[in-house]
Amino acid sequence: MTILGLAPTLYPTSPAHFDIEKVIRPNILSLHPYRCARDDYSEGILLDANENSLGHSIPKASPGTNSELDPELESTLALALHRYPSPRHDPIRQRLAALRGLPGPDYVFLGVGSDEVLDLLMRVCVAPGRERVLVTPPTYGMYRVCAQVNDVAVVDCPLELGGGAGEGGEAGRFSLRVAEVQKAVAADPSIKLIILCSPGNPTGTVVSLGGLRALLEYDRFKGIVIVDEAYIDFAGAGTSAVSLLKEYANLCVVQTLSKSFGLAAIRLGMAYAHPALIQILMNTKAPYNVSAPTAALALSALSPAAVAAMSRKLARLVASREELLLRLPALAPLGLGAVVGGNDANFVMVPVLARDGSGQPDNVRAQRVYKTLAEAEGVVVRYRGGEAGCAGCLRITVGSEEENEVVLKKLEELLKKI
Repeated sequence: MTILGLAPTLYPTSPAHFDIEKVIRPNILSLHPYRCARDDYSEGILLDANENSLGHSIPKASPGTNSELDPELESTLALALHRYPSPRHDPIRQRLAALRGLPGPDYVFLGVGSDEVLDLLMRVCVAPGRERVLVTPPTYGMYRVCAQVNDVAVVDCPLELGGGAGEGGEAGRFSLRVAEVQKAVAADPSIKLIILCSPGNPTGTVVSLGGLRALLEYDRFKGIVIVDEAYIDFAGAGTSAVSLLKEYANLCVVQTLSKSFGLAAIRLGMAYAHPALIQILMNTKAPYNVSAPTAALALSALSPAAVAAMSRKLARLVASREELLLRLPALAPLGLGAVVGGNDANFVMVPVLARDGSGQPDNVRAQRVYKTLAEAEGVVVRYRGGEAGCAGCLRITVGSEEENEVVLKKLEELLKKI
């Protein structure tokens, strides 16, 4: 069975044990995608899509009018909001491919946040009620939610939870246990997807490219390895799995504009993968999934000037992260443990310890600190003590320099009292 829309010359050949047509659900392979009006024409007198030819009815702000319009929305209203947006957004895809060093836009898929991308990957690959996905706790909770929504069972293969070999890296705390993942997929052929988070949330630890290669080349796993790289720009050069895409058609890398680009509100995520998988996603998605306002902002964010500005802010946040890591140990006498994880994202994770001096993480105390910070001090961090290997832990996003000063001060005050 062929993949509709894919040129025969683009069928994947590497790795040899991977057959994409056996990974994709048969009903998806045979799907004839909906052909929307903008697939055919996008210029001229457009009377093909039953749009409102007179345009929207939101009044523009002007002197003497009683408009409730926020002046900041003027540029949005200047867009052709009465027209359906492009179903492909090739200029955005081209800029993303260039940014990540990929051959072209046929390696890029766009979705409404990375959550839509992950959900669609699960729907096209995993048969509800029969097949499974593997995750590596502690990890991003939406993987399990998405699986449950799609009636897909989840196999857990925990990360390394002990700190005997240090933090992160190939074998330290929260590193990927490659041999255990291989053992799990070999024992259960119904596992279609391995979903990894790199840097991990909440672990802040990068999955090594060596470990990832070992999974991609493991011939007893016939499915796809997904690497969620929402935080990858905070991890430094040479850490992204995108560099492996031209070698491995069984790899899909998911990213977002929410973190390093500071555009969480516009909800734009992307998948980078071999053109065969991208074509499957394009065939399956809703026809106009990315809105015109989102697309306009994304295209601007990917301009050379905006990418340069993003890089400068990224450097500031990484410097602030290092400052937090230097100053948090000063709270150790008050019962704050050493930071855990690889610290490769825009947050740090630190355990709150019992007051009795035992050095043990204390979930009850951590929850009290968390709630008091939020409700009495107006400083909101995230309690992660219920996650595997994260007992007593608070996850603290790297804020502005001023916000970091406040959180350090408030933590000190509360740890003296609680």
